[in-house]
Amino acid sequence: MTVDIGFTHVALAVTNVDKSIGFYKKYAQMEPVHQRADPESGMRVVWLSDKTRPFVLVLIEEETADPILKPIAHLGVGCPSEADVDAFCDLARNEGILKMGPTRSGPPVGYWAIISDPDGHSLELAYGQEIGLITQQEKEG
Repeated sequence: MTVDIGFTHVALAVTNVDKSIGFYKKYAQMEPVHQRADPESGMRVVWLSDKTRPFVLVLIEEETADPILKPIAHLGVGCPSEADVDAFCDLARNEGILKMGPTRSGPPVGYWAIISDPDGHSLELAYGQEIGLITQQEKEG
């Protein structure tokens, strides 16, 4: 058995698991890696991953979901280019879910924007953040 150590997941309450899966698939390139329903309540739980690291976003279906990640509290996703951030912003703007940006903040923050998921949780889309570089420097030094 593999034992997970470190930061493994974030769990969010959502009102419609399927709608949230579609959102995170579209804007964060995440897909379900585990799904189950509680036999007594029927409550659905889905784990989503972009499969780039051992980390999942857990979606727990509830009747109501108070968005806890708003406006500045957020999940963050790195994008391959500024053009990708812009394209996602265009989609989000057309869907009425673009909340902030895109904004150019320079190193180590990069080029970023904030959009809202179906339950109002905030998702940051960014290019040029130096998280990998900074964490590697800390590890080595």
